[in-house]
Amino acid sequence: MADGATVRIYYENRLIKLDMDEARKALIDPDFEDITEGEEAEIKEKLKSKWARTEAIVGSEKRIKEMAQDVVNHFTSRLDAQDGKGMIVGMSRRICIDLYNEIIKLKPEWESEDDDKGFLKVVMTGSAADGEDWQKHIRNKQRRKELGETFKDPDSEIKMVIVRDMWLTGFDVPNLHTMYIDKPMQGHGLMQAIARVNRVYPDKEGGLIVDYLGIAAELKKAIHSYTVGGGKGKPAFDQDKAVGLMLEKYDVVKSMFHNFDYNKYFTPDTTNQLRILLRSMDHVLGLSDGKNRFLKNVNELSKAFALSVPHERALAIRDEVKFFKAVKAQLMKNDDEEEGPKLSKEEMELAIKQIVSDAITSEGVIPLTGTKDLKGSGIQNQDISILSDDFLEEVSAMPQKNLAAELLEKLLKEQIRTRSRKNVVEGRSFAEMLDNALIKYRNRNIDSAEIIKNLIDIAKQIREADQRGDNLGLSEYELAFYDALMVNKEAGEVLGDDELKNIAMELVTTIKTNITIDWTLRENVQAKMRVAVKRILKKHKYPSEETQKAVEIVLEQAKVVCEEWAEAHS
Repeated sequence: MADGATVRIYYENRLIKLDMDEARKALIDPDFEDITEGEEAEIKEKLKSKWARTEAIVGSEKRIKEMAQDVVNHFTSRLDAQDGKGMIVGMSRRICIDLYNEIIKLKPEWESEDDDKGFLKVVMTGSAADGEDWQKHIRNKQRRKELGETFKDPDSEIKMVIVRDMWLTGFDVPNLHTMYIDKPMQGHGLMQAIARVNRVYPDKEGGLIVDYLGIAAELKKAIHSYTVGGGKGKPAFDQDKAVGLMLEKYDVVKSMFHNFDYNKYFTPDTTNQLRILLRSMDHVLGLSDGKNRFLKNVNELSKAFALSVPHERALAIRDEVKFFKAVKAQLMKNDDEEEGPKLSKEEMELAIKQIVSDAITSEGVIPLTGTKDLKGSGIQNQDISILSDDFLEEVSAMPQKNLAAELLEKLLKEQIRTRSRKNVVEGRSFAEMLDNALIKYRNRNIDSAEIIKNLIDIAKQIREADQRGDNLGLSEYELAFYDALMVNKEAGEVLGDDELKNIAMELVTTIKTNITIDWTLRENVQAKMRVAVKRILKKHKYPSEETQKAVEIVLEQAKVVCEEWAEAHS
């Protein structure tokens, strides 16, 4: 809801006609649930004459078969759209078990004798007096607790449970997104039950209540009592509203492919699918703020679609939604902010080189972060320098120019990030160059071919920067401090290169002497280092008006050097 504590609950009516004539309808006491609301099973058994009439009609063999088939079709469609859990609320233990048996006939692979395995479980109490075929569903308190913890685990095999009274209050499964109700319920008990599906979970837009028994009127009464009694918001919405939202988001995403034909993606030809996927990525990246808009809208479409399945309007666009999600997944894999295992320098170089090779030779698509069978790639013995002229020419030759620009941007950001950990000034300089180039591209001041040329120029400058230390006779860290001192152009003119190199070498020696692993946390060590840096600059007659600025940059450089050394010796 608005406060973020719960998600919306949607309602879908899938009423299965009761197998009875008008005369038999009179046998159902309309006050039955009023009498038994909140009562224990033993008391309900005393009302067997009324209970039996209702239970026999609801639990008729024909109706149970119809419901089993509908639940299987409905929930498998739901899982195709959104991973999560489901719960069926049955009227009696017999109905729960009969429904379980009918579902297992349709889906035998859903059954397992082990409590922590299998797709479907019945959760109920019982005793040794119950029939033998019921015993496998009867668990003691400890086993039920363990089963509950397994069901709560998003990665467990158990995706659906059938219950009568258990787990309808105080049992939270955040990724439970669908509840099938086939039991007369009302008031507080009904609100407690449907609240099982309103818990917040990542990518969960809402929970769905599927009504098989016609509780709509009771649901409205319960909602009214809930709101009047101090509850906030509207806990239930018609599923048609979710369908409307889905179609709205579908139109937005589809419009992003105006004049782009992606229909060949739906052929069984894998080569065609990969080719269309690659071209689709390139198309999206070529739109104004295309990547961000596409990811946002597909994410919203996916959530609305998950709530709408298996509505016929949702099933009609199911394949297109899968295609949009496939494009999104590939774009996300090239997102710098995506979390995942970090690659070594060699793995990254091999992976990126393989991407270019695949894109040029087969137009295939592989993750833009991660490796693709590196050991079997056949390029281990080649020049793997990702800044080599050959590599840069390969990128430039890619027919998908927007994708090539995206690849180069990622490559350069990784290079600059690595450099920034060793040389603050150089990292900032290249980052500024990259940002300026990307701003022009994203503002459409230059096209994809020109941004590729600009990015390649930056890549070559980064490569050339590797030679500076050798040319100056400085180590990697000495060069970093030399650059920090050179921020003040006047210092270079007044002191000259040789003197600045001497200062840089002395700074490295002094900082190595004074640095400690936790120096950034200890003010006394920082103060001591600050004095040492000022003393060195003064000794070498570094221009006084720029001393403070130089000290701050040198200390910032010292911090990254410290982190590098600490990591190297950890």
